[in-house]
Amino acid sequence: MFAVTTQRKPIKLALLMQEASGIHLASWMHPGAVRGAANSIEYYTKVARTAERGLFDLFFVADTPAARTRNLEAWSRYPLFMNTLEPLTLLSCLAAGTSRIGLGGTASTSTSEPYNIARQFGTLDHISNGRAAWNVVTSANAYVAPNFGQDALPPHAERYERASEFVDIVRALWDTYEDDALLEDRASGLYFDPARFHPLDHRGKHFSVRGALNLARSPQGQPVIIQAGASDIGRDFAARVAEVVFGTASDLDEAKSFYEDLKGRMAKYGRHPDEMKILCGRGVMLGATGAEAAAKFEALQALVHPTVGKFFLGNDLEVDLSDLALDEPIPPERIPASAQFHAAYFAQIVDLIRKENPTLRQLYQRYERGRATFKGTAKEMVDDMEAWMDAGAADGFMMTFNQLPGDLDDFVDQVIPEMQRRGRYRTSYEGTTLREHLGLARPANRYTRA
Repeated sequence: MFAVTTQRKPIKLALLMQEASGIHLASWMHPGAVRGAANSIEYYTKVARTAERGLFDLFFVADTPAARTRNLEAWSRYPLFMNTLEPLTLLSCLAAGTSRIGLGGTASTSTSEPYNIARQFGTLDHISNGRAAWNVVTSANAYVAPNFGQDALPPHAERYERASEFVDIVRALWDTYEDDALLEDRASGLYFDPARFHPLDHRGKHFSVRGALNLARSPQGQPVIIQAGASDIGRDFAARVAEVVFGTASDLDEAKSFYEDLKGRMAKYGRHPDEMKILCGRGVMLGATGAEAAAKFEALQALVHPTVGKFFLGNDLEVDLSDLALDEPIPPERIPASAQFHAAYFAQIVDLIRKENPTLRQLYQRYERGRATFKGTAKEMVDDMEAWMDAGAADGFMMTFNQLPGDLDDFVDQVIPEMQRRGRYRTSYEGTTLREHLGLARPANRYTRA
């Protein structure tokens, strides 16, 4: 059984960029939001540099390769992934505009080929001098498949089976050249040592790859692998290949259970628990007092358009709410007896209804879809983060900011100094690569090791 350490570990931090203006449904409506930010490399560079000033381990870009094509009345008012830069191109630009912070991006194993991913992320690792990370996803968005000539994505288990083979191929391609294979020896006229060059001959269920990656082994040896699977098959996949995992638990006990379960699975794959860092998702709204922070969040909630509020609440309650009056409670007979898809979200909504009997407007303004935003002072925020760390629930946090760039500025200026004062956070970067920041070993080339 995996034993959780009780030592006071340093806190690791990543910044999640899902939408340029922030993760909140109405972030783009906030007076502090920057118009045109979604397509501005200058804007992204500024945000990344702020995170780097805060000594964050990782700047991470979430992505899905699809725009929504239905329910456009709602999506036009909450444009999640409706106007977003392609991650690898964006991160390559950010590599030039930053110097230390890790650069991670999402790429799907359901819509890509292993050779392309190996080459793209290997290139990013070279461009950034060792700061690249690949977030491995299988895609679950129904809008994705038609973009790639499919009627629907394969079943969940099959997608993970494909992903497992995909990652194995990518990692083998990253080891095409041994670390010292590139000689550039003018005296002998030998550019590389052919004995240290290893083409791949892979024939599997999903892929056939026979060839070699035309790229030297990267500064990190291999880019860092990120994963976020929460299902049983997803956890096993993460236990085998992931070096960073994003946790989605909304309370301490749930997070601790996830942490122990996932790290406890690593031994059967010959891995030590320290070879993976689990970062819990955490939203924050800061204020001089708890009341001020709560008021700031309520003001943002008030910007949510009724069409958006009804749509997203209805999705998770699994019922159409579009015809209901905003300032009256949802009629009891309209509430389903049970959930078919997202039981946890459904239960959260029903619990709010049972305890408070709110109007429809009040309900969607209170509902946070399992992602409770911490509202309080910087000191209280660090108290909470330390509690999660010391309970063995996290190695750090994937920070989600409701409104950018303002909330990130507040966090860097207020929370980072408090963590440093307590000795729980770095005062400078430990090295130059993402692996050095996270305390992850540089993997040996499989052919050298063999």
